[in-house]
Amino acid sequence: MSEDLQRSGAYHGGRIAHVAPLPSPAELATVLPGAAAGDTVEQARRALGAIVARDDDRLALVVGPCSIHDVEAALAYAEKIAALRRVYADDVEIVMRAYFEKPRTIDGWKGLLNDPLLDGSSDVRLGLRLARRLLIDINLLGVPAATEFLEPTATHFLSDLIAWGAIGARTTESQIHRQIASGLPCPIGFKNGTDGNVTIAADALKAASRPHQFLSVAPDGTLATIGTTGNPACHLVLRGGKEPNYDAQSIAQACAALAQRGLPERVVIDASHGNSRKRHANQLLVCDYLARLVAEGNEAVVGVMIESNLVDGRQDLRPGCELVYGQSITDACIGWGDTERVVEQLAQAVRRRRTAGRDRRARLTGLGNLQTLVNA
Repeated sequence: MSEDLQRSGAYHGGRIAHVAPLPSPAELATVLPGAAAGDTVEQARRALGAIVARDDDRLALVVGPCSIHDVEAALAYAEKIAALRRVYADDVEIVMRAYFEKPRTIDGWKGLLNDPLLDGSSDVRLGLRLARRLLIDINLLGVPAATEFLEPTATHFLSDLIAWGAIGARTTESQIHRQIASGLPCPIGFKNGTDGNVTIAADALKAASRPHQFLSVAPDGTLATIGTTGNPACHLVLRGGKEPNYDAQSIAQACAALAQRGLPERVVIDASHGNSRKRHANQLLVCDYLARLVAEGNEAVVGVMIESNLVDGRQDLRPGCELVYGQSITDACIGWGDTERVVEQLAQAVRRRRTAGRDRRARLTGLGNLQTLVNA
């Protein structure tokens, strides 16, 4: 855009104060190619899709920091997740939260992508490079990544490196985000609204499962009309609202809303946010309840989201003050020790559900054989 056009006020009525050109998605991908990470991404997408469809009896666990602000700490966390994946691979599919954007009610730090230097300088060019580089490095450790798709344009720069995506409580009702989800190559979880209502999210799943055409950006950065085929791997995320909604009754009610729309009765539970009443330690109580529910044979719950970091709690971002390494600057998270215990607990629950299912099938087979003998 020319400086003359900017000064003239012809661009959007003259309220644009600054325009900083960015590389196209294709240009950034050329500088930071994701091919080496492709196997990890694709294998996780297939596994997560199978879990959502109940073709795989494991649980999906989306675990990690509320947001990424320190690349070094994020990689250290990813190395720990890689070790957990190796230990519990038979029972859970662990995906690391790699959230680079944060929705804000009014203002505040908007995430690594928008403000990577944490100083309000908003160097988005650097943020895109850091986010893409980090996603590549995480995947190269054998750890698939999950993120929230918030800014529609940013999706084109990062989606090839994402195994699972979320549409947040504030954007689930957005037509733009439903359209984007319909074309994304990974399973997408739509969160219920901040008030706890699941109807809007259920409608979003229906919409995102269908083809759409809409204005967007092509890989070379030009404006284009995008046509999608619809995403069959979209699912509901229960994140609580004014009250928690992770209990068996709330899950059953959510499944009824899905069934009314002809959608699979499958949910992922967000252990944080409204379900923890915004107290990070309550995630342990939520996970304990869910572990018991799964162990008892509940098959509607296909995944759990957990906000976790190297260090428990959170800290404020203050100019000139050194940050605690590995601690969140957004929502408070559980620490690493609790994370290990929760993952083990949920993996054990899957094993118990599996054993109970085998025993139940054996009993039914025995009853069938007995009935055959009686009828003979």
